[in-house]
Amino acid sequence: MKIRLLAAASLALLAASTGAMAQKAAVKTNLLGWATTNINAGVELGVGRKSTIQVFGTLNPWDFSNLKRYRFWNVMPEYRYFFCEKFGGHFLGVHLLGGQYNVRNVNLSLMGLPDLTTAENGPVTTADGVEKARHVEGWYAGAGITFGYQWMLSKHWNLEASLGVGYAYSPYTLYGRCNMEVEKKNLNYFGPTKVAVSLMYLF
Repeated sequence: MKIRLLAAASLALLAASTGAMAQKAAVKTNLLGWATTNINAGVELGVGRKSTIQVFGTLNPWDFSNLKRYRFWNVMPEYRYFFCEKFGGHFLGVHLLGGQYNVRNVNLSLMGLPDLTTAENGPVTTADGVEKARHVEGWYAGAGITFGYQWMLSKHWNLEASLGVGYAYSPYTLYGRCNMEVEKKNLNYFGPTKVAVSLMYLF
């Protein structure tokens, strides 16, 4: 429910800003995301001489070899303030984030989740020779701040580098073989919430 409310708030934020306030708009994609197989795209709209709002979405629906799975989706609305002029130079932002994940045979211990590559939590082989693996499912919601810079490459093209840090709350469940629940926990995460090198097209 909380994730649906966040998505609805993101759409409302976009809709409210597309009228007379919007002075310039851009579509963008995070090149680092594509390098890690994440489908992603965003829209950024000018709402003043030095400010913009953005909604960015990311999706990874894939399963990988060796029983690896890193499925997730993420929505991130954001307000940005540019120190000189919107769509150029240094900016600070405030963002929300929310999404869901389903992870298997991946080490995310640095984020506070179980290491699913260990002998205890990783892949196992059943008596009939079929490989199984424990996996983690959960959702998250949080907020953070963004630091970034946009370079104007031409009239219609920009390049952006940005880094976000913040907090996220995430209840998750660790499942064993046959999808049996092993444990439920709540994760309080503090750290990076986004890393992006984005290519932008301005209208």
